[in-house]
Amino acid sequence: GGWYCFNRENCDTRYDTMRRLMSSREWPATRVGTGILSSQPEENPHWWNANMVFIPYCSSDVWSGASSKSEKNEYAFMGALIIQEVIKELVGKGLSTAKVLLLAGSSAGGTGVLLNVDRVAEQLEEMGYQGIQVRGLADSGWFLDNKQYRRTDCIDTITCAPTEAIRRGIRYWNGIVPERCKLQFKEGEEWNCFFGYKIYPTLRCPVFVVQWLFDEAQLTVDNVHLTGQPVQEGQWLYIQNLGRELRNTLKDVTASFAPACLSHEIITRNHWTDIQVKGTSLPRALHCWDRSLHESNKNGKAPLKGCPIHLIDSCPWPHCNPSCPTIRDQFTGQEMNVIQFLMHMGFDVQKMAQQQGLEPSKLLGMLSSDN
Repeated sequence: GGWYCFNRENCDTRYDTMRRLMSSREWPATRVGTGILSSQPEENPHWWNANMVFIPYCSSDVWSGASSKSEKNEYAFMGALIIQEVIKELVGKGLSTAKVLLLAGSSAGGTGVLLNVDRVAEQLEEMGYQGIQVRGLADSGWFLDNKQYRRTDCIDTITCAPTEAIRRGIRYWNGIVPERCKLQFKEGEEWNCFFGYKIYPTLRCPVFVVQWLFDEAQLTVDNVHLTGQPVQEGQWLYIQNLGRELRNTLKDVTASFAPACLSHEIITRNHWTDIQVKGTSLPRALHCWDRSLHESNKNGKAPLKGCPIHLIDSCPWPHCNPSCPTIRDQFTGQEMNVIQFLMHMGFDVQKMAQQQGLEPSKLLGMLSSDN
């Protein structure tokens, strides 16, 4: 992950300020895997001993580009081609005998999984490896093309409305979207395929979607900036509505994990085992998903009992799930508990209690206990 840039100006700025996302020149020679990339069983209970390949992001094109450097364009955007080349190379390093290939990514990498998972499967089939099951794990890459809280002109990735930025990006990168998704939309409307809920129904490979209901990157592009000023009522309603809209788009997603937290990215964080939805942690849900795919290949049976894979919080506001990651005050760096956070957000306890049909003291009790 790491956002993207969609024209000469903001790619120049990105090159000046975030060079590691545009060139491998200053990358460290080694990295220690964390979260799902950790080789420690306590941090990565299910996949600690899997073969892992980390593909850093330097193409700035949501892993979709296929354009080389030219007279007209000083930058090359090769995201889609990078993935194909990596797959080609891995076949010679043991991938050819694999049973399962899990393509995983966070943020722009999560959207990249949705855009590339079927193509990787096709590539392996064409190379004669029909036996490898290809699956996707998309973390924090399921964005909504919703209306911004406040409309702003499209100047850079942060201020630009999600659809407009991608529309410009596709042209600039010569972005590729999967054929099956492309066919659903008119020519020139391929940008739709960058939005999870529109591309997901067209995918053949199984994909597990992990998405915070109150994703910080989504709020940023929607122009909701939580900067220590109490949130106005309009903003507060907008945030709650965002959670509802997102929850709706996930209802038909077979395998999903969507906690009601304000956060962004999770699978490579070392606290990824701590977050729970309805009493199930993410590694456990992924394990259940893995088993259900394995079982259904054998006998097409119903989902495994007591092993849930569709986990979506139903409580209505950010951090109403007590296992959410800790929040820190952006100015003081102090950790906040849920009540402090909601007060800091301008949360009106009286009013909210009334909306939920509760006594204010009961609501405060619920918020402060792990309920």
